[in-house]
Amino acid sequence: MKFGFHMFTRGATVTPDAIAGAALHCESLDFDYFGVSDHVVVSAAIDSAYPYTADGSWAGAAEGECLETLTTLGFLAHATNTIRLFTSVMVVPHRQAVLAAKAIATVDVLSGGRVTIGAGAGWMREEMAALDSPPYDRRGGATAEYLRAFRVLWRDEICHFDGEFVKFNDIMFAPKPVQEGGPPVWIGGEGAAARRRVALHGDGWYPVSVNPKAPLYTLERFKAGLADVRTRTEAAGRDPGELQIAMFAPHLTMGREIKDKDGVRMAFTGSNEAIVDDIGAFSEAGLQVLVPNLDRPHLSDIYAACDQFADIMRAA
Repeated sequence: MKFGFHMFTRGATVTPDAIAGAALHCESLDFDYFGVSDHVVVSAAIDSAYPYTADGSWAGAAEGECLETLTTLGFLAHATNTIRLFTSVMVVPHRQAVLAAKAIATVDVLSGGRVTIGAGAGWMREEMAALDSPPYDRRGGATAEYLRAFRVLWRDEICHFDGEFVKFNDIMFAPKPVQEGGPPVWIGGEGAAARRRVALHGDGWYPVSVNPKAPLYTLERFKAGLADVRTRTEAAGRDPGELQIAMFAPHLTMGREIKDKDGVRMAFTGSNEAIVDDIGAFSEAGLQVLVPNLDRPHLSDIYAACDQFADIMRAA
């Protein structure tokens, strides 16, 4: 099992020293990945429902604070040495496709090939409207098309693409990413549409554990979700064994067991020993990368949480 850190680009981690410090601390503890969440602007009035809470509320709405994701990864490319950098997750339709592909390729070059792209279709209608994104109700189709365009740009010497949302012809795109064919793309999302996107366009699956409509915080639910992803991938004519399987587990809680509304214990909660056992069971079931939420209101608390989780990593 490999492990990552997810940074919310607000609160304690909005200054250069704090971002670099958190990333270097994770690197020193042998974390494998350092992820950065994605928002560009925050509407003062959000009617869109956040998919990962029961009531649809989103914690970031109160502050409106967010560093831009790909710029932050570029900073981290210089600040770190070995840890892989990833978007957790990048909302693909937020940015014009050719420019986004270029920014990603640039960070991959500057980091020496350490970039992984977590990719999602997004949930905040108001933000997409402010960014002049494709129509919100077409965001799934636009995301798929953007991803296909990325591959063309990262691969071909002379690039052509004629889609509904992306069009370019006879352009040179250089330098190419260090990673041949471009950085791995982990598709975020838990539902049927996201799983289809994995099967058709993903190098991996990167769901969140606590979507109320498709929870993955028990071993049985995770196994069922992964089995569906693999079935869809095979049906698409691809080898499901080549997929990378990761999960963002914001519910992970060290030292306190948590049960859901039905009284079912949520995996990755409780004692260090219980979490180590969960890691072993989920790893055997196919999970390769676990990303807990170790972000905290103060930098010293982030360091302490990472130190505590590093004990679990070493025991797992």
